[in-house]
Amino acid sequence: MANIADKKNSIRITWHGHSCFAIEAEGYRIVIDPYKDGSVAGLSPLSLEADSILCSHGHGDHNAAETISIRKEKSSSPFQIETFPTFHDDVNGAKRGPNTIHILSWGGIRVAHFGDLGCRLTDAELAAIGPLDAAMIPVGGFYTISGGEAAELAKRLSPTVTIPMHYRSESFGFDVLSTLDSFLDAYPVPVTHPGPWIDIQKDMEQQTAVLEYRP
Repeated sequence: MANIADKKNSIRITWHGHSCFAIEAEGYRIVIDPYKDGSVAGLSPLSLEADSILCSHGHGDHNAAETISIRKEKSSSPFQIETFPTFHDDVNGAKRGPNTIHILSWGGIRVAHFGDLGCRLTDAELAAIGPLDAAMIPVGGFYTISGGEAAELAKRLSPTVTIPMHYRSESFGFDVLSTLDSFLDAYPVPVTHPGPWIDIQKDMEQQTAVLEYRP
């Protein structure tokens, strides 16, 4: 598990596989979309501590709050959190229900987790979301938007750092999901491989951060 971000004026984002991330600032850690043990092939059981938990929707590979240990020491969250209701499919939730986008703001930095977004966002919704320093976007298709659709979304949002999630690799992920290739081919923004975490600061170079999964 990555340590709390050392850098001042930064939010640390650590990927724990699939759509699960730890988001940290000022020693406060939020875990978003923890997955149930055994729900995603190739991923190890989660062993994380957090101050709070967020879930984008009710499916077991995104809402396993019971897998996260809540710290006994109570502290106030430094984050401002905004939520945007969307859908897990392109038929207004008729197939897979609702989905929530979470935007976390701290120190003038805004990062968004798009959950299992399965629909195209309108211009009005994009305007409401506003500018982002980092965006965690599903790219694997089938259950969510496809790699090409994710690339279109990233182009329209133009976040400073785009972090792909919810895809298949040679060692993990659902068989029905696509790999990263379709997204990266359609989104020609320089790719970095910064390890399992990245510190988000203002005035970074625009990039696609392909984080590394480490059990």
